[in-house]
Amino acid sequence: MNSDNDLQIAGDILEVPHLLQPPREHPATVAEFVGLARSIAADRDQWAHLVRYDATTRWYHRLRTGPGYEVWLLSWVPGQGSGLHDHGPSSGVLTVLEGTLTERTGRGTRALAAGAQRVFAPGYVHEVVNDALEPAVSLHVYHPGLTQMPMHASPHCEARPVVV
Repeated sequence: MNSDNDLQIAGDILEVPHLLQPPREHPATVAEFVGLARSIAADRDQWAHLVRYDATTRWYHRLRTGPGYEVWLLSWVPGQGSGLHDHGPSSGVLTVLEGTLTERTGRGTRALAAGAQRVFAPGYVHEVVNDALEPAVSLHVYHPGLTQMPMHASPHCEARPVVV
């Protein structure tokens, strides 16, 4: 009788050549892009000294590039938002490094606290806003590199208060 418990591995599994993949210099899969974002997030010395806050516009800094991808660092003071947009042909990983951001989509609203990650496909429409009373910092990885950010009309036209 065969069952999942009948499988046993004999010898050193790490000696099986096809299981040993050489480490890549640059990410190429969704999991590797998520891993890149997590490793950068965990290394505050790599990004914290670069962060600036600007009350008149969202601040951003391209932190890194690689073959076919870009990594951006953004800061958000209370009340700042991206507007409803997509990223054209780019997929992305959004990671909140500090503070809390709110993501709005056609499906609803979610709060993204420090450590939260969102992975999105090309054409994903959303708005990111700092609705909190404290500044926030986020990391964005785009593949391929960001060449478009088409803006979309808001599906509802209610007035939103602006926090100054």
